[in-house]
Amino acid sequence: MTEGKIIEYIDQRKIILSVCLKDRGNKLQLLTISNHEVSISPKRALLISSAILNTSKSRGELLKELKVLEKIRTNYMTKTSVQDLWELTHEENRAFNYQYLTQLSFGRDITDDHISALVRALFADGVYFKMKDGFFIPNSPDKVEQIIKAREAAELKERELAEGANFLKEIIDNRHIEELPLKDKVIELLIQLALYGKDAPDYKLGKEIFSRAGIKDIDKARHLLVNLNIWDEDENLDLHRFKIRTYFGEPVLKETDIVIRKELDSADREDLTDLSIFTIDGPYTRDFDDALSLEPTGKGYRLGVHITDLTPFIKVDGHLDREAFNRASSIYLPFNQIPMLPSNLSNNALSLVKGLKRFAISLFANFDRDWNMINFHFIPTIVRIEKQFTYDQVNAVYMEEPVFPALYQLCQTLRQKRVANGAILIPLPEIHFEFDNNSNIRPRLIEQNTPAKIIVSECMILYNWLAAKFSFEKALPILYRSQEPPQERLSIDESNYIYYVFQQRRKLRPLFIDTIPHPHSSLGVDVYTNATSPLRRYIDVLVQRQIYSAIFKKRPVYEELRLKELNMVIQQTLKDMDLMKRNQVRYWILKYLAGCINDSFNAIVFQKLKYKYLIILTDLLFVADLPTISGLELSPGEEIKVAVKKSDPWDDILILHLAN
Repeated sequence: MTEGKIIEYIDQRKIILSVCLKDRGNKLQLLTISNHEVSISPKRALLISSAILNTSKSRGELLKELKVLEKIRTNYMTKTSVQDLWELTHEENRAFNYQYLTQLSFGRDITDDHISALVRALFADGVYFKMKDGFFIPNSPDKVEQIIKAREAAELKERELAEGANFLKEIIDNRHIEELPLKDKVIELLIQLALYGKDAPDYKLGKEIFSRAGIKDIDKARHLLVNLNIWDEDENLDLHRFKIRTYFGEPVLKETDIVIRKELDSADREDLTDLSIFTIDGPYTRDFDDALSLEPTGKGYRLGVHITDLTPFIKVDGHLDREAFNRASSIYLPFNQIPMLPSNLSNNALSLVKGLKRFAISLFANFDRDWNMINFHFIPTIVRIEKQFTYDQVNAVYMEEPVFPALYQLCQTLRQKRVANGAILIPLPEIHFEFDNNSNIRPRLIEQNTPAKIIVSECMILYNWLAAKFSFEKALPILYRSQEPPQERLSIDESNYIYYVFQQRRKLRPLFIDTIPHPHSSLGVDVYTNATSPLRRYIDVLVQRQIYSAIFKKRPVYEELRLKELNMVIQQTLKDMDLMKRNQVRYWILKYLAGCINDSFNAIVFQKLKYKYLIILTDLLFVADLPTISGLELSPGEEIKVAVKKSDPWDDILILHLAN
């Protein structure tokens, strides 16, 4: 019988001290030190003392005696060195009973209190021994190390949770934010959650910290980062998601300095510094990589298209080259741009800046008086820009400046010939954004079908077409840009032009880039490449290097296989950039519309779906959803007015309804 005996058992990973009040055979009725009566199976008894308490005493007296025992055993427990015991026993690789280990720890003269203290110490430690069937088995050194590391990781996690939650509470309550060792890690966690949501690598940790801080929605991560001034309100999240660098590292900048100071041999270049050459670009452009000239000849005109020559300056596979390859292209966003090359190259040393000598790869194409091309050739040149025009300046004076009437007529003829060869002309204005005097966002549509835009566009298409033609005829490996014929050619509808353009664009086949030449259907040319923007596009750098090698009768820089390998990486980068640019335009349109609640906008029904219409906001050239309305049928192409009910650029929400 165990009535009156001190019994210890395990409950919820704790050793509980108790006295047995009744022994019913298959159940022991116990009074615990916390003044609870419990009933347990005898098998659950971990330790049963030899000493007996008088259970006829009052409950209070029994509890008092239990507390005295608890104090004695706890005191002995503090004198137990678990690690020393393990050092003495782990090499024997066997199980030890409680009494043996207690005697190792306290000597031969031991009591129930010593045994209890030993068992408590080893059980609480959990690192050096494991308990099994009334014995303790020393863990192996590897297991000990594993448990210690796991425990340290758990402790670190708990500290992160506690400190992280407290940190978030301070932000929410606008309290003074204390510096904490894990601040950077918590901020990194916030960034993860803001960028990737439930797909964040440390989502579970972040959710737990948010829960402890009393924050239910992980979408609050972005707000917290703005409150901390880590991000600004209009932070471009795709820059972080796609890991797009906005700065240049030290090796790139050092190589840039070398390029700027580099003196090159110009002996094999034709000096065109006396030729009247000009640029046409936007008012804020600084990376001038193309320029034009037009001269009358006895039989007609000689058109010059001059592209800045990077090949002598940018070392293949050098720091600059690898950086440009990794970036693939300059990025032009609504309120900032990220250059492919450092700005003191792209905007200065290699830019076709007015009045300064620059190396170029020039295309000269001779035309008769009817604007038929007689011949063309590419040559390495030295150029000096005489004038730099903006698009608006050219549009204002193109009939007055001596060169522009003939140049515009030539470019119109080039365009007509492309149309005759199947080109599809579907220009639409480009949307630009600016802030007004009250810092409000204002979208503006910039017309593309102007004389200046047509001149530049046709001259660049001509250069790229002839560069592809030149390369093909010389069996020079390059990357060709191609497009199959559209699924359908729609009839031009001038009365509903925007609807026509959006419909026709949906019928176009995707562009593809390969080392094998194919026609470019929508441009109406038999071969095409990109070679006119080497300051802004890495593919143009590759093509220019190949043409340069052919002009100077050198071995091509790249074999076909290498171009394929490079292109595969470049295309993925460009795909990410295109997505980012679309997202940014959408963000700023939604931000603008957020300030236009209940305002009405002109729209065209684009397509009917099951539960909604796709519509085009014509003042923004923006496709949006419009819920269907019971009893009302809208037709594609129909002009309507819609009003803004809600617009949230952070959550990518736009809710429109038909205006009254």
